[in-house]
Amino acid sequence: MCGIAGFWDTATITKKPESVLRNMANAIRYRGPDDFGVWHDPTTGIGLAHQRLSIQDLSELGHQPMTSQSGRYTIIFNGEIYNFISLRTGLEKIGYKFHGHSDTEVILALIEERGIEDSLRAMVGMFAIALWDKFADKLYLIRDRYGEKPLYYGVCEGVLLFSSELKAIRAHPCFNSDIDRDVLSTYLRFNYIPTPYCIYKGFRKAVPGTYLVFYAGNFSQPECVSYWTVFDDANSPRDSFSGDDHEAIDKLEQVLLDTISDKMIADVPLGAFLSGGVDSSTIVALMQKQSRRKVRTFSIGFHEDAYNEAHYAKEVASYLNTEHTELYVTPEMAQSVIPDLPLIYDEPFADVSQIPTYLVSQLARQHVTVSLSGDGGDELFGGYTRYSWATSIWRAMRYVPLPFRRAAQALISGVSVERWNSVASLISPLTPSQFKHSHPGDKLHKLAGVLSSTSGVDVYRYLVSQSKSPDLLVKGGRELPTALNDPSAWGASLDFSEQMMLMDQLSYLRDDILTKVDRAAMAVSLETRVPFLDHRVTQLAWRLPLSLKVRDGKGKWILRQVLYKYVPEKLIERPKTGFGVPIAEWLRRDLREWAESLLSPEALSVSDCWNIDVVRGKWIEHVTGRRNWWYEIWGVLMFQAWRFSIDDRFVTGAKSFKKEVEANT
Repeated sequence: MCGIAGFWDTATITKKPESVLRNMANAIRYRGPDDFGVWHDPTTGIGLAHQRLSIQDLSELGHQPMTSQSGRYTIIFNGEIYNFISLRTGLEKIGYKFHGHSDTEVILALIEERGIEDSLRAMVGMFAIALWDKFADKLYLIRDRYGEKPLYYGVCEGVLLFSSELKAIRAHPCFNSDIDRDVLSTYLRFNYIPTPYCIYKGFRKAVPGTYLVFYAGNFSQPECVSYWTVFDDANSPRDSFSGDDHEAIDKLEQVLLDTISDKMIADVPLGAFLSGGVDSSTIVALMQKQSRRKVRTFSIGFHEDAYNEAHYAKEVASYLNTEHTELYVTPEMAQSVIPDLPLIYDEPFADVSQIPTYLVSQLARQHVTVSLSGDGGDELFGGYTRYSWATSIWRAMRYVPLPFRRAAQALISGVSVERWNSVASLISPLTPSQFKHSHPGDKLHKLAGVLSSTSGVDVYRYLVSQSKSPDLLVKGGRELPTALNDPSAWGASLDFSEQMMLMDQLSYLRDDILTKVDRAAMAVSLETRVPFLDHRVTQLAWRLPLSLKVRDGKGKWILRQVLYKYVPEKLIERPKTGFGVPIAEWLRRDLREWAESLLSPEALSVSDCWNIDVVRGKWIEHVTGRRNWWYEIWGVLMFQAWRFSIDDRFVTGAKSFKKEVEANT
């Protein structure tokens, strides 16, 4: 795992280009602290920089930027090619001689032999690549199939800038860009920024499964070529797997064993995250089956039972006989991470599980350099409970005429949240415990919001929206199109459950989950590998009928059957906990002063992006306990914290806030 950065400056306005490249690389040094290299061609103005985290071939022969044997290609590469040994063997058979043992050298030889597109289709791995073609004066920017590795690009003052992270781009003296308010609105909808958008105007994320081709003069409109798309798998004939349940289980087990075996190749210590759930337990069980030594496993726990899975992980680790390390996190430890989040995530990002993800990465890095994770299992095998919720909700309401549903929506919404809370309090003694909730008025208003849905797609988009009306928060912001509101992206031939799985693979998985894991792990120089996203696994998953994924209302059926060969069912079956922290309450207590420093009228005014009265109203309602707006507030806070982490115009407003709260309580 590494960090890459570079520029193409045809007008040669970048002074001291090698010094600039060093500064760009240094901005992301934590992504690869083991080695550093720059390469600059003054004739064409192309410059490449690389920070290396040594995983394969720890010698100097793995140094980057690396040039091919013919001199045609120069590469910087972040990631791992898991099948590089077999690719290397094939190249050696036709006469290639290799100097070292790195996968980078294999990529260059493969491209020289087979060209860009065939090489990418042959490669199994995660990667972000910048490749300079000296003979054709072309630059390729390439991203892996699912977007495990990040890659940003954009143009400032005629200079093409690109990098693994925005920090390196900001280090170039030509960088000058404003906040894109439309992207800000879109971010608040989901609490992450969907691909291909970027928070800065004029910058983009490379789309997973594509490569961009830049020529001198076409920096703003590069050619974009797709070499892989999840639609190819999702639209393949369902039920194309021929076999009974047992054969399907055995097939999935073997594919996972092969995939995990590839992911365990490293010249450095390796382990795995373990929560004790289905996904991570499956990964660890299949790792341990193929390992001659105890697998190192890591988990964190919380003293609050509602957020704690550590004891489940410990039971699974004990059964599998792994070398297990756990850390119980206090609220103080978790809260101490929060001021660092804007620097870690480099772009506004507001999934609260970013906190425990960083802490478990930090724990693992004390013992290993590479960690496998179970991410992707829910999206591939139907594990999220929201899939069944959305299906049930739409099934229940689709036959009720829309005018009746809109009338019910108006009736519920016409009663204030406070009044609904009072009603719930009055009938609480008569209410069964399973129907008691905190902030019942909020939940009723959310229910009302879904009643006007005209399709299952509408229901699902509503359920995954963190802010239902983000344009009201952002001054002059207008939400941008995403896969979730593009009917053509949903796959008309798919079952509704499969449509939701597809949408998550196109959005939530790559832009939330994979972003979260990459930034958290790279911040502590830890490489993460995600076996479920090996395209051999994803292709098989899409070939399997839905009945093998969701059965009797429970997701991940087939994955559970694989796991139960190694771990007793009783250690696994329990309600899904999630991986979060009690942010809603922390904002009212421990984090209140910090939050107010970012949400004061002065601080919001400095950002010059917000409809201040709307933001302030939600914050005061939340902090006084009248409403539960934490999901929207956290999104605003993470933007504000990010903005001020790169801007010293920080103003606190604690005194004015105190008066405002007193006036509203």
